[in-house]
Amino acid sequence: MRIGVPKEIKTLENRVAMTPGGVESLVRRGHEVVLEAGAGLGSGLSDEEYTAAGASLGTAAEAWGADMVVKVKEPVAAEYGFLRRDMILFTYLHLAAEAALTKALLNAGTMAIAYETVQLPDCSLPLLMPMSEVAGRMATQVGAHYLEKSQGGRGILMGGVPGVSPAAVVIIGAGVVGANAAKMALGLGAQVTVFDISHKRLQYMDDVFGGRLITMSATEPNIRKACCYADLLIGAVLVVGAKAPKLVTRGMVARMKEGSVIVDVAIDQGGCVETIKPTTHQEPTYLVDGVVHYGVTNMPGAVPRTSTFALTNQTLPYVTALAEKGEQALAEDKALLLGLNAHQGRLTCMAVGEALDIEAIPAQEIF
Repeated sequence: MRIGVPKEIKTLENRVAMTPGGVESLVRRGHEVVLEAGAGLGSGLSDEEYTAAGASLGTAAEAWGADMVVKVKEPVAAEYGFLRRDMILFTYLHLAAEAALTKALLNAGTMAIAYETVQLPDCSLPLLMPMSEVAGRMATQVGAHYLEKSQGGRGILMGGVPGVSPAAVVIIGAGVVGANAAKMALGLGAQVTVFDISHKRLQYMDDVFGGRLITMSATEPNIRKACCYADLLIGAVLVVGAKAPKLVTRGMVARMKEGSVIVDVAIDQGGCVETIKPTTHQEPTYLVDGVVHYGVTNMPGAVPRTSTFALTNQTLPYVTALAEKGEQALAEDKALLLGLNAHQGRLTCMAVGEALDIEAIPAQEIF
């Protein structure tokens, strides 16, 4: 199969969908890889490394013209013209928050497989996990930065110092993002409270962190109270394939302290904070009621080398299966089949259909 790897063009997105090692593995199996020239430079990977691994260099059009296109981020409007019926698109899509892209995929009839909805029998998300780990750790790092007075924050050191209280970090969601954010925040010496609707997950967090953090049920009254004392609030909510629920209302934000910080990692799925909106690495923050809001939709793009290698480690087996078996790979792998979001003009992710009010059919009815 001919596999294309275009350069990411989202603002300051420096990740690339395939490492030279991944290319070499595919070429050894008899596949052709066409890489848009310069696609790996943002991750510190030269064209020479890719050609040495067996890739052919080409233009964006040549990369997009392949049988399967592998990306990192969802196509932006400038790339919609490359979408077509006789291709497989394998990337993060987050369609529940992308009505225009969903329409473009359906109109083009593209087979679109989303990393974030590939789901194993134990309900884990193997292709979302590596970027969730990165984003969770970054959320604390970013939050600590914007708590600095020069960045518009309250002027609080995360761990405090002897005789001075540390920052109060509130994390809504105890999944992969929340666990990694908590790990970093505890490491910096912050006081951490984690909210989740799953008592089992809260038990897990309590056990793993040895009781060093506070666990709370994610009820509206509990979250409202937490907003009043939070110095840093991290949104780490995920409903697979669907829009994130708005658990932090505008009224709750208004009750937060001036100079406190919100980092909403759920922004790719619309965000779990009512006042959040998508931002970029160029202009990452804005103020609402004196509260710093950070809504960058591609957080791991700030650490592209780490992210690129972590992502390829997980995606390569699925890319290989699709390259060798095509559509049959979906029929043989139920986890991969759950990643199918669009096929021949039909929406095949029920959660996206519900979020966008578009008729959808289960992917299982196709394969």
